[in-house]
Amino acid sequence: MTTAIPRADRRVSPVFLALVAVLAVSGWAVWSGTLAAGTGFAVFLFVTAGWVVSLCLHEYAHARTALHGGDITVGAKGYLTLNPLVYSHALLSIVLPVLFVIMGGIGLPGGAVFIERGRIRGRWRHSLISAAGPLTNVLFAVVVSAPFWLHALDGVPDAFRYALAFLALLQVTAALLNLLPVPGLDGYGVLEPWLSDRVRRQVAPIAPFGMLAVFALLWVPELNQVFFDLVHTVLRGLGVSTWDTYWGQEFYRFWQGEPQVPLTGGAA
Repeated sequence: MTTAIPRADRRVSPVFLALVAVLAVSGWAVWSGTLAAGTGFAVFLFVTAGWVVSLCLHEYAHARTALHGGDITVGAKGYLTLNPLVYSHALLSIVLPVLFVIMGGIGLPGGAVFIERGRIRGRWRHSLISAAGPLTNVLFAVVVSAPFWLHALDGVPDAFRYALAFLALLQVTAALLNLLPVPGLDGYGVLEPWLSDRVRRQVAPIAPFGMLAVFALLWVPELNQVFFDLVHTVLRGLGVSTWDTYWGQEFYRFWQGEPQVPLTGGAA
């Protein structure tokens, strides 16, 4: 089925390559500490670029799985090029997720690719298409946290370590939140094919507001505490401590001034 897609519709977009270049250059700047604007600004660029790259991969995973499930229109829509500018909801796909990171340190991708579900046959395929995005965030979290769970942090500059930790936190929050069975999120998309037509019709009008509702609920202190306790439990399993993620977020918020990290307390 993939061979039916013209090569131009599968070619990686220059926009995505530019994002990867920003990720690489800012990562080098964090590692070397040579950016004139300061380490915090370098961390901001590195984490934001890494986050947007992960958003592109998240949506690509949805589209690629849909392609193999029967929707060959994803190629003509540009979804296989990893170009975030072709998404059907640029505000939900890029702008709001980045704002969520800046405001609350929460990674929450929004639904962006339009899948022609009528072309997909079989409930399991529909569920897999929805699950593909969050599973990409899981994989991204495992990759960026590899120096932690491989115990390979010797020689890694502290700022780079903290930036990786914060980026891993964003991926874990994205995976956990997106797997919630809330209309508008991927978790509901996994469940939806198994619901009755009546239930789906009743839920459809509130689906566009699901992501915003979840984000609003996370501002409730008790719910926020429970959620981030779960996030940090997962991160500890990956070898990432709350110390690392805390200072990663502090460096990320460069507009607050360069953080003064204490000399003790890091590895616990």
